[in-house]
Amino acid sequence: MTTYAALLRGINVGGSRKVPMAELRTLMEGLGYDGVRTYLQSGQAVFSSGHGDEESLAAELTRAIEKHFGFGVDVIVRDHAYLKAVAEACPFPAADLEAKQLHVTYFSAPVGLDRFAEIDQAAYLPEEFRLGDRALYLYAPNGLGRSKLAEHLSKPRLNKGVIATSRNWNTVVKLVEMTSD
Repeated sequence: MTTYAALLRGINVGGSRKVPMAELRTLMEGLGYDGVRTYLQSGQAVFSSGHGDEESLAAELTRAIEKHFGFGVDVIVRDHAYLKAVAEACPFPAADLEAKQLHVTYFSAPVGLDRFAEIDQAAYLPEEFRLGDRALYLYAPNGLGRSKLAEHLSKPRLNKGVIATSRNWNTVVKLVEMTSD
């Protein structure tokens, strides 16, 4: 059995695409996943499975959510080792920052710097981003809501062909902790 986190993109935001966490847990248990737990209302679930890999589990969960709730939801599934490696590889001093200042965008596939070549990073300072393994680290000292760089990074053309979903640093750390069981 491997423990995973499922990251659901764009649910329970602004009153649309409602996915109640209790209902999501029941749905996932019905798929045969063990130890299903959710974190917050914004689309994180931790579970164990003895079958499949990250991609096949994400596809299975995506299909089940669409069938059950009647709308599609992008899902990324990552195991504990990956989540821990992403947290440990943070290029910013996470321990010295407020959680609202640091975010990780998880990608469904590898992305290269060429995808972001149009961005003049110096124009956004003190905001910064760095790429990692299927992840982008964003330092936004005034928070995500005020970040001009985050707004630019979320443009559809920059994320074309991949699923991208962001989490604040508190959630990044909590998912590492929750998947370590």
